[in-house]
Amino acid sequence: MEREELPLDRRLRQETLFARERVYRFGQATPLEHLVLPGRGPGPEIWVKREDLCAIKAYKWRGACNRMAVLSPEERAAGVVTASAGNHAQGVALAARSLGIEARIYMPRSTPRVKQAAVRHHGGSHVEILLSGDSYDEAVTAAREDAQASGATYIHAYDDLQVMAGQGTLADEVVLSGHGPFDAAYLQIGGGGMAAGVSAWLRTYWPQIELVGVEGSGQASMKAAIEAGEPVALDQVDIFCDGTAVRKAGELPFAICRETLDRMVTVSNAEVSQAIRQLWEGLRCVSEPSGALGLAAVMQEREKLAGKRVLIVISGANIDFLQLGLIAQSEGSAPNATRSLRVRIPERPGTMLELLDTCFAGLNITDFQYGKTHASDAWPAFTIGAEDPALIEALPEKLAAGGFEWEDLSGAVDLAFRAISLHSELLGFPAFLRLDFYERPGALHDFLDKRVRGRASLCYFNYRQSGERIGRALIGLDFATEAERDAFTAAVPEHGEGYRSCKVLDSRTRARLLGQ
Repeated sequence: MEREELPLDRRLRQETLFARERVYRFGQATPLEHLVLPGRGPGPEIWVKREDLCAIKAYKWRGACNRMAVLSPEERAAGVVTASAGNHAQGVALAARSLGIEARIYMPRSTPRVKQAAVRHHGGSHVEILLSGDSYDEAVTAAREDAQASGATYIHAYDDLQVMAGQGTLADEVVLSGHGPFDAAYLQIGGGGMAAGVSAWLRTYWPQIELVGVEGSGQASMKAAIEAGEPVALDQVDIFCDGTAVRKAGELPFAICRETLDRMVTVSNAEVSQAIRQLWEGLRCVSEPSGALGLAAVMQEREKLAGKRVLIVISGANIDFLQLGLIAQSEGSAPNATRSLRVRIPERPGTMLELLDTCFAGLNITDFQYGKTHASDAWPAFTIGAEDPALIEALPEKLAAGGFEWEDLSGAVDLAFRAISLHSELLGFPAFLRLDFYERPGALHDFLDKRVRGRASLCYFNYRQSGERIGRALIGLDFATEAERDAFTAAVPEHGEGYRSCKVLDSRTRARLLGQ
């Protein structure tokens, strides 16, 4: 009599038990750490599963190693093939070297160098990296064709029972940690393998837990699958969170997630950037964007989670150093409330300082961009921050009361790329200064007030807060006569109160800025 096959959810739980014995041949359990969110009012009690602290700095080793550990001798001899944006590839490489299996790993050409280097480090001579296509899907197609032609076993990144079971071992460690039970768990989703394995295990031991799937708003393939009743391909995929940039959710993960997840949440790239900053400030953890998705959703729902015990997973820390710099400079990573806007002011001496003295008083200017493009009107662009969000909310009313016309610059391309126009034909006798000032309230304002007011008008300003103790700005001043300009540049001290250095740029640099 044939034995009836168990339902998928029961098979997944069974395979997770078996995975307990296999995965720890390749790596160690990771810790849970408590994270405290700053801010006014009560918040949730957050516990963070630190998968960024494992050997490959991401949870993917669990599923890859569990899958490869069950290969038959014949399958091991034929080798394996996989496709990955980076973290799964490292897991396959780790297992390949440990088990003595040859692995060919297809990665998109856009894969960060840090992930390519890590694959070579973990796999050594047992792995070969083949860069193919510009997306994960194109790499998958090439890897599938290789497996079919060569007879190698294809190791899927998420749509595989053994892979999902391996990922489920991180939930097993959470259950055994003694920090539960949890009221809610926020699980990031790419293809869905981790969310499926973890949610099935948590639901088994804590039936009342709320399980929330989290996706980036531009890559919500599981949300689309649940709404459609089956996995569907997205037309486009945002790759900011490259570790979860999957066009179509896996069939097996979808079958589990639609039963285990209570709801789905999407978060913006700006919210992810803010969560990355919070993980650094709270735990000194450098998370890759996909690793911070869970915390981004918790921060979004902070008020409704007050007093609850919440679990999140830092799924990885394999981030390109250059991307980390861009995230740190992004508006979304700001610790306080921010707003970007452009304000219309009359083009006459003193009006810029008047704006700073009145409407912007008490606010922190984190970005200031301006170039003179009109004879009578100026449109400087600012990004303003404040610890109290109410101050930002009150700004439009203050601008209206001051008679200033303004426009919102949320998502403005010219602002993001710092495209600062300057029309040289509108200038009389300009001078340009490289100013290094101390990043404290009032230092830049005092320089403009004491050194510039009444002598010249601003014609150019380029400043962005960097987080250093010293702020750096490139300032253009326009004078009525050449004699006034020369007298100013000759008299301005190179060092002074509130600033460390003021250097007048030479005539060749001035000519380049003016396009001459």
